[in-house]
Amino acid sequence: MAIILAIHAHPDDIEHLGAGTLALLAGQGHTLRIVTATAGECGSAGPDLATTGTIRKAEAAAAAAMIGAEYRCAELPDLGVFNDDPSRRRITELVRWSRADIVLTGSPVDYHPDHEAISLLARDACFAASVPNYATGPAAPLGAIPHLYFMDPIGGRDRDGNWVAGDFGVDTGAVFETKAAMLSAHESQHAWVARQHAITDHLASMRAWSQRRGQDFGCDHAEGFRQYRNTPYPRTPRLQDLIGEALRAAS
Repeated sequence: MAIILAIHAHPDDIEHLGAGTLALLAGQGHTLRIVTATAGECGSAGPDLATTGTIRKAEAAAAAAMIGAEYRCAELPDLGVFNDDPSRRRITELVRWSRADIVLTGSPVDYHPDHEAISLLARDACFAASVPNYATGPAAPLGAIPHLYFMDPIGGRDRDGNWVAGDFGVDTGAVFETKAAMLSAHESQHAWVARQHAITDHLASMRAWSQRRGQDFGCDHAEGFRQYRNTPYPRTPRLQDLIGEALRAAS
């Protein structure tokens, strides 16, 4: 059995981009841990920062519980995630806490600065987590660098609208309703997404993207991933092997 850590910027990012894959892995008995860099406290036009953050962390924990995952927040500021030393040490400590064999994180290119920043932080934290002299908190250094994978960017495109292709896809049709239920736990976001993104139906938008990704990989619903294989990160297909029959090749 493996330990998988999914880490992204805000509550609900993982539900959009990786929750189906996590649900499949949960069904196989693997250990799942979920981290958000922020509490998403800017994601509201109503309550103050502290109240919004409390609400959103509770929603994230409820969504994680649906697949037996443990949730933690790094408590970095929303719209204030940067690839600096204090943030890197905080994310490294959470990678160490997770004891992850596999890390799934955001795309290095995306529409949101926090999404891009957490991708860099997670990449560097995977390296730093196994460096004994890199001090963080009480968690012990890892014995090796985890396998690292990037989820799709939101909408599959970078800031300039260029398509970001995946190395492979995961057929999430069998667990799509679990993925949808996890996103639905983020009740506070329905009004916010309508206001900020002009998306009137949060769930329908995710469903449409899942189906669009499914077309790319020859199935009804899918999530796309790219493996980071640069030296000295692991190059073996650890996640692909775990996914098994749900693995779909890029067309």
